[in-house]
Amino acid sequence: MEEMDFDSLIPYLGTVNPGFEIEAFKDDLQLILFKVDELEKRVKEVEQVYDDQSKKQPTTSKGSTLGKDERPVNGLKKLQQDACNREAAAAKRMQQLIGQFGIILRQITQHKWAWPFLQPVDVKALGLHDYHKVIDKPMDFSTIKKQMEAADGTAYKHVREICADVRLVFKNAMKYNDEKSDIHVMAKTLLRKFEEKWLQLYPKVTEEEERLQQEEAEAQIDMQLAKEAANAKMAREISCELFEVDMYLEELRASVISKCRKISTEEKRKMAAALDKLPVEDVDKALEIVAQYDPNFQSKGDLVDLDLDAQNESTLWKLKFFVKDALEAQARSSAIVDVDNNQDRSNNNNGNNNNSNNKKRKKEICTALARTAKKKGLKPLS
Repeated sequence: MEEMDFDSLIPYLGTVNPGFEIEAFKDDLQLILFKVDELEKRVKEVEQVYDDQSKKQPTTSKGSTLGKDERPVNGLKKLQQDACNREAAAAKRMQQLIGQFGIILRQITQHKWAWPFLQPVDVKALGLHDYHKVIDKPMDFSTIKKQMEAADGTAYKHVREICADVRLVFKNAMKYNDEKSDIHVMAKTLLRKFEEKWLQLYPKVTEEEERLQQEEAEAQIDMQLAKEAANAKMAREISCELFEVDMYLEELRASVISKCRKISTEEKRKMAAALDKLPVEDVDKALEIVAQYDPNFQSKGDLVDLDLDAQNESTLWKLKFFVKDALEAQARSSAIVDVDNNQDRSNNNNGNNNNSNNKKRKKEICTALARTAKKKGLKPLS
Protein backbone atom coordinates (compact mmCIF):
# COMPACT_ATOMS: atom_id res chain seq x y z
CA MET A 1 0.00 0.00 0.00
CA GLU A 2 1.72 3.18 -1.18
CA GLU A 3 1.24 6.53 0.53
CA MET A 4 0.75 9.79 -1.37
CA ASP A 5 2.94 12.74 -0.45
CA PHE A 6 0.38 15.57 -0.63
CA ASP A 7 2.73 18.08 1.00
CA SER A 8 5.14 17.63 -1.91
CA LEU A 9 2.29 18.11 -4.40
CA ILE A 10 0.98 21.33 -2.85
CA PRO A 11 3.27 23.65 -4.86
CA TYR A 12 1.95 22.10 -8.08
CA LEU A 13 -1.75 22.09 -7.16
CA GLY A 14 -4.18 24.90 -7.69
CA THR A 15 -2.36 26.44 -10.63
CA VAL A 16 -5.02 25.15 -13.02
CA ASN A 17 -7.99 25.17 -10.66
CA PRO A 18 -7.54 27.72 -7.83
CA GLY A 19 -10.59 26.35 -6.03
CA PHE A 20 -9.13 22.89 -5.66
CA GLU A 21 -9.68 21.57 -2.11
CA ILE A 22 -6.36 20.10 -0.95
CA GLU A 23 -7.59 19.49 2.58
CA ALA A 24 -10.42 17.30 1.28
CA PHE A 25 -7.89 15.00 -0.36
CA LYS A 26 -5.81 14.91 2.81
CA ASP A 27 -8.87 13.92 4.83
CA ASP A 28 -9.70 11.17 2.36
CA LEU A 29 -6.16 9.90 2.55
CA GLN A 30 -6.19 9.85 6.35
CA LEU A 31 -9.37 7.78 6.28
CA ILE A 32 -7.73 5.33 3.90
CA LEU A 33 -4.61 5.04 6.04
CA PHE A 34 -6.75 4.48 9.14
CA LYS A 35 -8.61 1.73 7.30
CA VAL A 36 -5.33 0.14 6.23
CA ASP A 37 -4.06 0.15 9.84
CA GLU A 38 -7.19 -1.66 10.97
CA LEU A 39 -6.83 -4.22 8.20
CA GLU A 40 -3.18 -4.80 9.07
CA LYS A 41 -4.17 -5.58 12.68
CA ARG A 42 -6.70 -8.13 11.46
CA VAL A 43 -4.12 -9.66 9.13
CA LYS A 44 -1.73 -10.09 12.07
CA GLU A 45 -4.49 -11.81 14.05
CA VAL A 46 -5.03 -14.29 11.21
CA GLU A 47 -1.28 -14.87 10.86
CA GLN A 48 -0.95 -15.47 14.61
CA VAL A 49 -3.72 -18.07 14.58
CA TYR A 50 -2.15 -19.99 11.72
CA ASP A 51 1.27 -19.71 13.37
CA ASP A 52 -0.11 -21.20 16.59
CA GLN A 53 -1.80 -24.00 14.67
CA SER A 54 1.42 -24.87 12.86
CA LYS A 55 3.24 -25.21 16.20
CA LYS A 56 0.61 -27.46 17.76
CA GLN A 57 -1.52 -29.70 15.56
CA PRO A 58 -4.21 -31.80 17.26
CA THR A 59 -3.92 -35.54 16.83
CA THR A 60 -6.71 -38.06 16.48
CA SER A 61 -7.06 -41.13 18.65
CA LYS A 62 -6.31 -44.57 17.26
CA GLY A 63 -10.00 -45.39 17.32
CA SER A 64 -11.02 -42.35 15.29
CA THR A 65 -12.43 -43.17 11.90
CA LEU A 66 -12.94 -39.62 10.65
CA GLY A 67 -10.07 -37.82 8.99
CA LYS A 68 -9.59 -34.07 9.12
CA ASP A 69 -10.80 -33.52 5.56
CA GLU A 70 -13.90 -35.68 6.08
CA ARG A 71 -15.34 -33.81 9.05
CA PRO A 72 -18.03 -31.17 8.53
CA VAL A 73 -17.17 -27.60 9.47
CA ASN A 74 -19.46 -26.15 12.15
CA GLY A 75 -19.55 -22.71 13.72
CA LEU A 76 -17.81 -22.00 17.01
CA LYS A 77 -21.11 -21.47 18.84
CA LYS A 78 -22.42 -24.78 17.57
CA LEU A 79 -19.21 -26.48 18.72
CA GLN A 80 -19.53 -24.94 22.19
CA GLN A 81 -23.10 -26.20 22.46
CA ASP A 82 -22.03 -29.63 21.24
CA ALA A 83 -19.27 -29.67 23.86
CA CYS A 84 -21.76 -28.93 26.64
CA ASN A 85 -24.10 -31.65 25.40
CA ARG A 86 -21.22 -34.11 25.07
CA GLU A 87 -19.98 -33.42 28.60
CA ALA A 88 -23.48 -33.84 29.99
CA ALA A 89 -23.94 -37.15 28.17
CA ALA A 90 -20.53 -38.39 29.34
CA ALA A 91 -21.33 -37.43 32.95
CA LYS A 92 -24.64 -39.31 32.71
CA ARG A 93 -22.93 -42.43 31.37
CA MET A 94 -20.33 -42.24 34.13
CA GLN A 95 -23.06 -41.97 36.77
CA GLN A 96 -24.53 -45.16 35.35
CA LEU A 97 -21.19 -46.90 35.77
CA ILE A 98 -20.90 -45.55 39.31
CA GLY A 99 -24.37 -46.96 39.97
CA GLN A 100 -23.23 -50.36 38.76
CA PHE A 101 -20.13 -50.04 40.92
CA GLY A 102 -22.44 -49.33 43.87
CA ILE A 103 -23.87 -52.84 43.48
CA ILE A 104 -20.36 -54.28 43.83
CA LEU A 105 -19.75 -52.08 46.85
CA ARG A 106 -22.93 -53.27 48.59
CA GLN A 107 -21.97 -56.90 47.99
CA ILE A 108 -18.57 -56.33 49.59
CA THR A 109 -19.87 -54.33 52.56
CA GLN A 110 -22.54 -56.97 53.29
CA HIS A 111 -19.92 -59.67 53.63
CA LYS A 112 -19.61 -61.09 57.18
CA TRP A 113 -15.96 -59.96 57.37
CA ALA A 114 -16.60 -56.36 56.26
CA TRP A 115 -17.51 -54.98 59.69
CA PRO A 116 -13.96 -53.77 60.64
CA PHE A 117 -13.88 -51.57 57.53
CA LEU A 118 -17.34 -49.97 57.63
CA GLN A 119 -16.35 -47.02 59.85
CA PRO A 120 -13.15 -45.01 60.37
CA VAL A 121 -10.57 -46.61 62.65
CA ASP A 122 -11.08 -45.36 66.24
CA VAL A 123 -7.43 -44.74 67.00
CA LYS A 124 -7.94 -43.48 70.57
CA ALA A 125 -10.34 -46.21 71.64
CA LEU A 126 -8.09 -48.93 70.26
CA GLY A 127 -4.90 -47.28 71.53
CA LEU A 128 -3.28 -47.22 68.08
CA HIS A 129 -0.92 -44.34 68.79
CA ASP A 130 1.29 -44.95 65.77
CA TYR A 131 -1.57 -45.45 63.27
CA HIS A 132 -1.25 -42.07 61.55
CA LYS A 133 2.52 -42.49 61.34
CA VAL A 134 2.09 -45.73 59.39
CA ILE A 135 -1.05 -44.87 57.40
CA ASP A 136 -0.83 -41.70 55.29
CA LYS A 137 -4.47 -41.63 54.15
CA PRO A 138 -7.05 -43.47 56.26
CA MET A 139 -10.11 -44.77 54.36
CA ASP A 140 -13.32 -46.65 55.19
CA PHE A 141 -16.60 -47.54 53.48
CA SER A 142 -18.73 -44.94 55.27
CA THR A 143 -16.41 -42.20 53.96
CA ILE A 144 -16.62 -43.66 50.44
CA LYS A 145 -20.43 -43.76 50.62
CA LYS A 146 -20.64 -40.13 51.77
CA GLN A 147 -18.43 -38.97 48.91
CA MET A 148 -20.49 -40.97 46.40
CA GLU A 149 -23.64 -39.21 47.61
CA ALA A 150 -22.11 -35.74 48.06
CA ALA A 151 -23.87 -32.88 46.26
CA ASP A 152 -21.37 -30.06 46.94
CA GLY A 153 -18.97 -30.84 44.10
CA THR A 154 -16.79 -33.21 46.11
CA ALA A 155 -18.51 -36.32 44.76
CA TYR A 156 -16.55 -38.83 42.71
CA LYS A 157 -16.33 -37.90 39.02
CA HIS A 158 -14.97 -41.22 37.79
CA VAL A 159 -15.59 -44.78 38.85
CA ARG A 160 -11.85 -45.41 39.02
CA GLU A 161 -11.62 -42.92 41.92
CA ILE A 162 -14.02 -45.06 43.98
CA CYS A 163 -12.15 -48.22 43.00
CA ALA A 164 -8.88 -46.69 44.23
CA ASP A 165 -10.43 -45.78 47.60
CA VAL A 166 -11.91 -49.27 48.07
CA ARG A 167 -8.48 -50.78 47.48
CA LEU A 168 -7.01 -48.26 49.91
CA VAL A 169 -9.37 -49.50 52.67
CA PHE A 170 -8.01 -53.03 52.45
CA LYS A 171 -4.37 -52.08 51.73
CA ASN A 172 -4.27 -49.83 54.82
CA ALA A 173 -5.51 -52.71 56.98
CA MET A 174 -2.98 -55.12 55.45
CA LYS A 175 -0.18 -52.59 55.88
CA TYR A 176 -0.84 -51.80 59.55
CA ASN A 177 -1.74 -55.32 60.75
CA ASP A 178 0.51 -58.36 60.80
CA GLU A 179 0.04 -60.93 58.02
CA LYS A 180 -1.16 -63.57 60.49
CA SER A 181 -3.66 -61.28 62.19
CA ASP A 182 -7.39 -61.72 61.59
CA ILE A 183 -7.79 -58.14 60.23
CA HIS A 184 -5.02 -58.68 57.69
CA VAL A 185 -6.50 -61.99 56.51
CA MET A 186 -10.02 -60.50 56.32
CA ALA A 187 -8.79 -57.51 54.32
CA LYS A 188 -6.79 -59.66 51.93
CA THR A 189 -9.78 -61.97 51.33
CA LEU A 190 -12.22 -59.12 50.69
CA LEU A 191 -9.73 -57.38 48.39
CA ARG A 192 -9.49 -60.53 46.26
CA LYS A 193 -13.29 -60.78 46.06
CA PHE A 194 -13.52 -57.10 45.14
CA GLU A 195 -10.97 -57.47 42.32
CA GLU A 196 -12.95 -60.39 40.89
CA LYS A 197 -16.13 -58.33 40.78
CA TRP A 198 -14.27 -55.26 39.47
CA LEU A 199 -13.01 -57.28 36.49
CA GLN A 200 -16.64 -57.80 35.44
CA LEU A 201 -17.22 -54.04 35.25
CA TYR A 202 -13.76 -53.12 33.94
CA PRO A 203 -14.52 -53.66 30.18
CA LYS A 204 -17.37 -51.16 30.35
CA VAL A 205 -15.09 -48.66 32.09
CA THR A 206 -12.35 -48.95 29.46
CA GLU A 207 -14.93 -48.72 26.68
CA GLU A 208 -16.24 -45.47 28.13
CA GLU A 209 -12.71 -44.08 28.52
CA GLU A 210 -11.89 -44.87 24.88
CA ARG A 211 -15.13 -43.24 23.80
CA LEU A 212 -14.28 -40.10 25.75
CA GLN A 213 -10.78 -40.02 24.30
CA GLN A 214 -12.11 -40.32 20.75
CA GLU A 215 -14.77 -37.66 21.33
CA GLU A 216 -12.17 -35.25 22.72
CA ALA A 217 -9.86 -35.87 19.75
CA GLU A 218 -12.68 -35.29 17.28
CA ALA A 219 -13.77 -32.19 19.19
CA GLN A 220 -10.24 -30.80 18.82
CA ILE A 221 -10.38 -31.45 15.08
CA ASP A 222 -13.80 -29.78 14.86
CA MET A 223 -12.49 -26.77 16.75
CA GLN A 224 -9.44 -26.51 14.51
CA LEU A 225 -11.57 -26.73 11.37
CA ALA A 226 -13.94 -24.10 12.71
CA LYS A 227 -11.07 -21.73 13.52
CA GLU A 228 -9.51 -22.30 10.12
CA ALA A 229 -12.84 -21.64 8.41
CA ALA A 230 -13.39 -18.48 10.46
CA ASN A 231 -9.92 -17.21 9.70
CA ALA A 232 -10.22 -18.12 6.02
CA LYS A 233 -13.44 -16.10 5.91
CA MET A 234 -11.72 -13.20 7.66
CA ALA A 235 -8.82 -13.42 5.21
CA ARG A 236 -11.20 -13.26 2.25
CA GLU A 237 -13.00 -10.27 3.74
CA ILE A 238 -9.70 -8.49 4.39
CA SER A 239 -8.56 -9.22 0.85
CA CYS A 240 -11.76 -7.72 -0.58
CA GLU A 241 -11.49 -4.66 1.64
CA LEU A 242 -7.85 -4.15 0.70
CA PHE A 243 -8.79 -4.36 -2.96
CA GLU A 244 -11.47 -1.72 -2.43
CA VAL A 245 -8.98 0.50 -0.60
CA ASP A 246 -6.44 0.07 -3.41
CA MET A 247 -9.06 1.02 -5.99
CA TYR A 248 -10.15 4.07 -4.02
CA LEU A 249 -6.55 5.12 -3.44
CA GLU A 250 -5.83 4.79 -7.16
CA GLU A 251 -8.84 6.95 -7.95
CA LEU A 252 -7.70 9.50 -5.39
CA ARG A 253 -4.19 9.49 -6.86
CA ALA A 254 -5.54 9.97 -10.38
CA SER A 255 -7.77 12.81 -9.17
CA VAL A 256 -4.83 14.57 -7.51
CA ILE A 257 -2.61 14.13 -10.58
CA SER A 258 -5.34 15.52 -12.80
CA LYS A 259 -5.22 18.74 -10.77
CA CYS A 260 -1.47 19.08 -11.15
CA ARG A 261 0.21 20.90 -13.99
CA LYS A 262 1.94 18.78 -16.62
CA ILE A 263 5.59 17.83 -16.31
CA SER A 264 7.62 20.11 -18.60
CA THR A 265 10.15 19.00 -21.19
CA GLU A 266 12.93 20.53 -19.10
CA GLU A 267 11.80 18.54 -16.05
CA LYS A 268 11.86 15.37 -18.10
CA ARG A 269 15.42 16.13 -19.21
CA LYS A 270 16.50 16.73 -15.60
CA MET A 271 14.74 13.55 -14.55
CA ALA A 272 16.65 11.57 -17.17
CA ALA A 273 19.91 13.17 -16.02
CA ALA A 274 19.09 12.34 -12.39
CA LEU A 275 18.46 8.71 -13.25
CA ASP A 276 22.02 8.53 -14.52
CA LYS A 277 23.27 9.55 -11.06
CA LEU A 278 21.39 6.84 -9.19
CA PRO A 279 22.78 3.40 -8.32
CA VAL A 280 21.56 0.48 -10.39
CA GLU A 281 19.14 -0.78 -7.72
CA ASP A 282 17.36 2.59 -7.61
CA VAL A 283 17.24 2.76 -11.39
CA ASP A 284 15.63 -0.66 -11.44
CA LYS A 285 13.01 0.57 -8.95
CA ALA A 286 12.30 3.57 -11.18
CA LEU A 287 11.82 1.26 -14.15
CA GLU A 288 9.45 -0.86 -12.08
CA ILE A 289 7.33 2.27 -11.49
CA VAL A 290 7.07 2.73 -15.24
CA ALA A 291 6.22 -0.95 -15.74
CA GLN A 292 3.49 -0.69 -13.10
CA TYR A 293 1.49 1.71 -15.27
CA ASP A 294 2.63 0.39 -18.64
CA PRO A 295 2.25 -3.41 -18.91
CA ASN A 296 4.01 -3.41 -22.28
CA PHE A 297 7.14 -1.78 -20.87
CA GLN A 298 10.06 -4.18 -20.40
CA SER A 299 12.00 -3.18 -17.28
CA LYS A 300 14.41 -6.10 -17.45
CA GLY A 301 17.32 -6.81 -19.75
CA ASP A 302 20.72 -5.41 -20.52
CA LEU A 303 19.38 -2.45 -22.51
CA VAL A 304 16.18 -0.61 -21.53
CA ASP A 305 14.58 1.97 -23.83
CA LEU A 306 12.80 4.44 -21.52
CA ASP A 307 10.76 7.05 -23.38
CA LEU A 308 9.68 9.65 -20.82
CA ASP A 309 7.49 11.43 -23.39
CA ALA A 310 5.44 8.24 -23.75
CA GLN A 311 4.57 8.10 -20.02
CA ASN A 312 1.35 9.46 -18.53
CA GLU A 313 1.35 12.26 -16.01
CA SER A 314 0.75 9.93 -13.07
CA THR A 315 3.86 7.91 -13.92
CA LEU A 316 5.95 11.04 -14.46
CA TRP A 317 4.96 12.54 -11.12
CA LYS A 318 5.74 9.27 -9.33
CA LEU A 319 9.12 9.14 -11.06
CA LYS A 320 9.80 12.76 -10.17
CA PHE A 321 9.25 12.23 -6.45
CA PHE A 322 10.99 8.86 -6.43
CA VAL A 323 14.10 10.34 -8.07
CA LYS A 324 14.03 13.29 -5.66
CA ASP A 325 13.87 10.98 -2.60
CA ALA A 326 16.51 8.63 -4.02
CA LEU A 327 18.97 11.48 -4.64
CA GLU A 328 18.47 12.79 -1.10
CA ALA A 329 19.02 9.31 0.33
CA GLN A 330 22.13 8.94 -1.82
CA ALA A 331 23.47 12.25 -0.53
CA ARG A 332 22.96 11.19 3.08
CA SER A 333 24.59 7.85 2.41
CA SER A 334 27.56 9.49 0.74
CA ALA A 335 28.13 11.69 3.80
CA ILE A 336 28.26 8.62 6.03
CA VAL A 337 30.60 6.82 3.65
CA ASP A 338 33.00 9.80 3.63
CA VAL A 339 33.25 9.66 7.42
CA ASP A 340 34.00 5.92 7.47
CA ASN A 341 36.10 5.90 4.31
CA ASN A 342 39.43 5.57 6.11
CA GLN A 343 38.23 2.43 7.93
CA ASP A 344 37.07 0.64 4.78
CA ARG A 345 39.99 1.03 2.40
CA SER A 346 40.88 -2.63 2.76
CA ASN A 347 37.60 -3.51 1.03
CA ASN A 348 38.20 -1.39 -2.07
CA ASN A 349 39.48 -4.25 -4.19
CA ASN A 350 36.37 -6.33 -3.51
CA GLY A 351 34.13 -3.42 -4.47
CA ASN A 352 35.78 -2.60 -7.78
CA ASN A 353 33.97 -5.34 -9.66
CA ASN A 354 30.58 -4.21 -8.30
CA ASN A 355 31.28 -0.58 -9.20
CA SER A 356 32.26 -1.65 -12.68
CA ASN A 357 28.97 -3.54 -13.11
CA ASN A 358 26.99 -0.57 -11.78
CA LYS A 359 28.70 1.83 -14.16
CA LYS A 360 28.06 -0.52 -17.07
CA ARG A 361 24.36 -0.77 -16.19
CA LYS A 362 23.99 3.01 -15.81
CA LYS A 363 25.86 3.62 -19.06
CA GLU A 364 23.49 1.32 -20.93
CA ILE A 365 20.41 3.07 -19.47
CA CYS A 366 21.90 6.47 -20.15
CA THR A 367 22.57 5.47 -23.76
CA ALA A 368 18.96 4.38 -24.16
CA LEU A 369 17.71 7.64 -22.66
CA ALA A 370 19.97 9.64 -24.95
CA ARG A 371 18.73 7.75 -28.00
CA THR A 372 15.12 8.37 -26.95
CA ALA A 373 15.81 12.04 -26.34
CA LYS A 374 17.35 12.32 -29.80
CA LYS A 375 14.27 10.76 -31.41
CA LYS A 376 11.99 13.20 -29.55
CA GLY A 377 14.11 16.26 -30.28
CA LEU A 378 15.44 16.57 -26.73
CA LYS A 379 18.93 17.68 -25.97
CA PRO A 380 21.14 14.57 -25.60
CA LEU A 381 22.59 13.96 -22.15
CA SER A 382 26.33 14.49 -21.69
